[in-house]
Amino acid sequence: MDHIPPSDIVVIGAGPAGLCAAEILAQAGHPVTVYDRMPSVGRKFLIAGRGGLNLTHSESLPDFLARYQPAAEGLGTAIEAFPPDALRAWCHGLGQPTFVGSSGRVFPESFKASPLLRAWLARLDGLGVRIRTRHRFVGWSEGGIAFETPDGPVTCPPGPTLLALGGASWPRLGSDGAWVPLFENVGIAVAPLRPANVGFTVAWSEHFRGRFAGEPLKRIALSSDGTSVRGEALVTVDGIEGGAVYAVSRKIREAVAARGETVIHLDLRPDLTRDALARRLSDPKPGQSRSTTLRKAAGLSPVATGLLHEASGRVLPEAAGDLAGLIKAVPLRLGAPRPIDRAISTAGGVAFADLDECFMLRAKPGTFVAGEMLDWEAPTGGYLLQGAFATGRAAARGLIAWLEEGAVTAGS
Repeated sequence: MDHIPPSDIVVIGAGPAGLCAAEILAQAGHPVTVYDRMPSVGRKFLIAGRGGLNLTHSESLPDFLARYQPAAEGLGTAIEAFPPDALRAWCHGLGQPTFVGSSGRVFPESFKASPLLRAWLARLDGLGVRIRTRHRFVGWSEGGIAFETPDGPVTCPPGPTLLALGGASWPRLGSDGAWVPLFENVGIAVAPLRPANVGFTVAWSEHFRGRFAGEPLKRIALSSDGTSVRGEALVTVDGIEGGAVYAVSRKIREAVAARGETVIHLDLRPDLTRDALARRLSDPKPGQSRSTTLRKAAGLSPVATGLLHEASGRVLPEAAGDLAGLIKAVPLRLGAPRPIDRAISTAGGVAFADLDECFMLRAKPGTFVAGEMLDWEAPTGGYLLQGAFATGRAAARGLIAWLEEGAVTAGS
């Protein structure tokens, strides 16, 4: 069994949280080695940026922080210490300026993740950070931290360790949740990992599924248990997904867990009141079909009209007011969330209550935790990456403070 020299601080996980931690530690003068199970680093980060890297959001900090659940004090403190403006400044320092899109979301001007990651890795290399890929963390042994590699087992002697192992939503990119039993085996409680930012199943009719699977529902509002959000959704073969669904996926997931299913409502024309919509529908042209009236008078797309038929058993209300009411609140019965490996992110993980103010595990002194493996969740829109960046930096600063405190204690 090979051994790794004990001098370096060990960071396990080369996603945004782990790389952030490595940068802070190296800037403070500490030798750092980052280990990752995949052949290359930042794979989920690159996939997240495939359609445009949404780094963070421009809304006010109080509104920003309200997006996170559960509202853990440690998470809020970490983001307040490294808020969205600081993340944008950090990107600019890497030669990757950002811009605010029409939705308030923040993107690099290149719109891609790869230029930012290349610049970041070059900075880390300049700081002396070593990166070891194809090292799968398999737990702790008497000799220290254990890895499996293509060349066999490797052990790193005990020392300060920062874990940023991700959730379980992207197993093919490295986030497979395999760390959960490893933690539980040493007595560290982990809240069950659950799918977040995920679609839900709908028992579509064969007709609707065959015609409209893959079609977007644009500029809608979605309501669930008193919460309403605007956005878009996508009809899938077996359900519905998309930004509007993800924004309330936690509420939907909990309702389904409690009752087996839940009903949400879609407002297909949130920009119009029911009365205004009824007036538009009240005087159709002679000989005009219902579908044409819905398209011209109500501005509904074919998939939106199909959804009305699906929700009403294919018999639409005759009265304009009743039809307008249906358009403003289409009931949709949702079943189970899609599997966790189809989710964008995960909920659950290590509770903040099990960490001290330095992000160190109370049950395992010298071991720090950051990123998605902590028990928090947030919608898409930049909140996920902001949380990863902020907690990675917070855990690294906590580790540095812990080392400094130990040095002072040893010298006193």
